[in-house]
Amino acid sequence: MRRRVVVTGVSVVTALGLDVSEFWDKLCAGKSGVGPVERFDCSDYKVRFGGEIKDFNATEYTNISARDLKRVDRFVQFGLVGAHIAYRQAQLEDFDGDPYRRGVLVGSGIGGLNEIESQHDRLYNQGPARVSPFMIPKLMVNAASGNISVTYELKGPNSAVATACASATNAIGDAFKLIQNDVADIMVTGGSEAALTPMGLSGFARMNALSTRNDDPQSASRPFDKDRDGFVMAEGAGIIVLEEYEHAKKRGVPILAEVIGYGMSADGTHMTAPDPEGRGAARAMQHALKDAGINPEDIDYINTHGTSTPLGDVAETVAINTVFGSHVKTMPVSSTKGHLGHLLGASGGVEFVVAVKALLEQVGPPTINLDQPDEKCNLDYIPNEPRDMKIERVLKNSFGFGGHNACLVLQKAP
Repeated sequence: MRRRVVVTGVSVVTALGLDVSEFWDKLCAGKSGVGPVERFDCSDYKVRFGGEIKDFNATEYTNISARDLKRVDRFVQFGLVGAHIAYRQAQLEDFDGDPYRRGVLVGSGIGGLNEIESQHDRLYNQGPARVSPFMIPKLMVNAASGNISVTYELKGPNSAVATACASATNAIGDAFKLIQNDVADIMVTGGSEAALTPMGLSGFARMNALSTRNDDPQSASRPFDKDRDGFVMAEGAGIIVLEEYEHAKKRGVPILAEVIGYGMSADGTHMTAPDPEGRGAARAMQHALKDAGINPEDIDYINTHGTSTPLGDVAETVAINTVFGSHVKTMPVSSTKGHLGHLLGASGGVEFVVAVKALLEQVGPPTINLDQPDEKCNLDYIPNEPRDMKIERVLKNSFGFGGHNACLVLQKAP
């Protein structure tokens, strides 16, 4: 018998703030966190804006010393701050249960890109003897999971997922299965990313993957809009505490939502372009519905991947039509990447929190900057204004370079 898995803690670290309630209010008010990049000089770059977290100081949010924080990359700092907030909401700070029944599984698409770039410069400008002894443990893609495990003495499953922009959703789904199958009782999971760096920004720009609206950054990310021209890079983290249902009830901690299904698949067609027929994405959604034991008609809202790319938005729309058929006429969907930009491997973590808030507030968050829907995008995308609606179950989609497709089904708290 599979065990039930619930959500007892959530956090976001984004350009729209770190307080989940304020973050949600800004989403519903149509605010954007996108602006000019200030952490490095990109004046001669093709793209000069993103969802950058300004003046971030991890010591304001955790009890980790400034000295220790210097020994971890920016993406790990985001993850540690997110874990601290979610762990506190789940009332686990003083919990003294078996540490081998508590684990961590955090995804990241790239890992410590800041560290790779800075140490590369040091190697070539100052020589190999000046390369930091902390470089390797700082840049590892599993560094967020490892540091969270050490900080909170989580001695159960400890792993990381790197499936590009599907990383966080895969991480949450894998953590869900570990609890469901009685390997752990509590899992800290989600995603963290800090790839808004000189190499990261220039690399994605050279792929022509990014919007070039330098004169109007807050209108640049426009999922499903006719005039979209690419995604907007962003950074941050979305960290979740998942817990076995009876375990959470015994502790008396508030339950925010329940995770009931997880599906994944591969496109197997191209490293960076989606299958134009959305076959892999459709299969991942179907797997998630089957795992949840529900029918397409049981989904009330989809939080889409919706990146604002010309190919991706159409492929996801085709896939949703394939899976849901005529039900799409009464099932709104939306993307919050218009507000935030694309947090790459962390996007699924932040958007999982959006899905939880949609269930709690019974509100569909809007897709901002959707002024003229693409004629190939024929769904109800909740354009520009939030919508009060009855939401019992939500589907969360994430897709990544490499053809990775991951989907989760959530429902209201039991």
